[in-house]
Amino acid sequence: MNIEQQMQLLSRGTLEILPAGSLEEKLKLAAKEKRPLRIKAGFDPTAPDLHLGHTVLLEKLRQFQQCGHQVVFLIGDFTGMIGDPTGKSATRPPLTQEEVLENAETYKQQVFKVLDESKTEVRFNSEWLGKMGAADLIQIAGKATVARMLERDDFEKRYKGGQAIAIHEFLYPLVQGYDSVALEADVELGGNDQKFNLLMGRQLQQAYDKPTQVILTMPLLEGLDGVNKMSKSLNNYVGIQEPAKEQFGKIMSASDDLMYRYYELLTDVDLDEVKAKHPMEAKKQLASLIVSRFHGEEAGIAARAGFENQFAKKEIPDDIPEKNITVADGQLWIVKALSEGGLTASNGEAMRMIKQGAVSIDGEKVTDKDTQLEAGSYLLKVGKRKFLQLTVNE
Repeated sequence: MNIEQQMQLLSRGTLEILPAGSLEEKLKLAAKEKRPLRIKAGFDPTAPDLHLGHTVLLEKLRQFQQCGHQVVFLIGDFTGMIGDPTGKSATRPPLTQEEVLENAETYKQQVFKVLDESKTEVRFNSEWLGKMGAADLIQIAGKATVARMLERDDFEKRYKGGQAIAIHEFLYPLVQGYDSVALEADVELGGNDQKFNLLMGRQLQQAYDKPTQVILTMPLLEGLDGVNKMSKSLNNYVGIQEPAKEQFGKIMSASDDLMYRYYELLTDVDLDEVKAKHPMEAKKQLASLIVSRFHGEEAGIAARAGFENQFAKKEIPDDIPEKNITVADGQLWIVKALSEGGLTASNGEAMRMIKQGAVSIDGEKVTDKDTQLEAGSYLLKVGKRKFLQLTVNE
């Protein structure tokens, strides 16, 4: 890909790229020097099972791989024993080394369902941090001030609220930042809650006379409720190791707005093409993509077929009428489809039924009377008992 194509793909879904214009400059420099950029993302193995929220960063790393760059998947086995204080209102108990290593091994097995293993460098930050002595840590600590640390929202709130902040929590952003020095990172990715830590990496690279990394922050993925961050504790998650049928069903339960959000952050499918499809068809495609990624293409096809069969058994009578309508311009107005299909007596009645929320396409309620149906097959329903299997031909 040329620089413009890379920028278009790599900036998709991002919240911030800091400093402004720096990623494009890095890409141009890499092209001039004929070398890949080193793209770092750190993961603390605090839980053994990943969900789709964790894969937002993995998807962006995969896109960097598509562009020919070197991905460094950093497992924070050392920092995991400190415990990331980000967003915490109290000191979090650290994990034991055994817990960290066990979770890290599970991570490695899961992430290569998204990343290309042959193009991924897996590192553990205990490689350098575990060898440091007290003098080394004191030297790193001398690169930042307490005032700088208290600029972090969570530290500031806890300090002003009289809540305890343990000294080791100040070490977390410092040692995470030092990872960028050790790995000579050109770009570091992280969730928007990690912005302070990512910027600390730049600060330490500068302090150690290293080229400074570009910061790329990604949003935290909303869970199936469409409101809160995806989380197992809130039961609004899609686990990447869940059975294919369960994954498919959970994706199908998402709202249309959330579906488009998932497309943007979890795939590189063209969003204009997605929005041109009927929402139900787009959602089925997304669910198939997600299942195929983690269980294989055949599982994605089977999960879709299973969902459609289950829906059919639940909703559709055995003897529903069928109709074919040919259109010249490739689109059929839903109002015309209802009246010509015999589901309503007139266009006016069709519009009234849509306004009343009594019309559905493939099980999804129609709210826009201007909806257009492209070439394809659709199950139309009006009220509780009127069904039509409609085929639109060009």
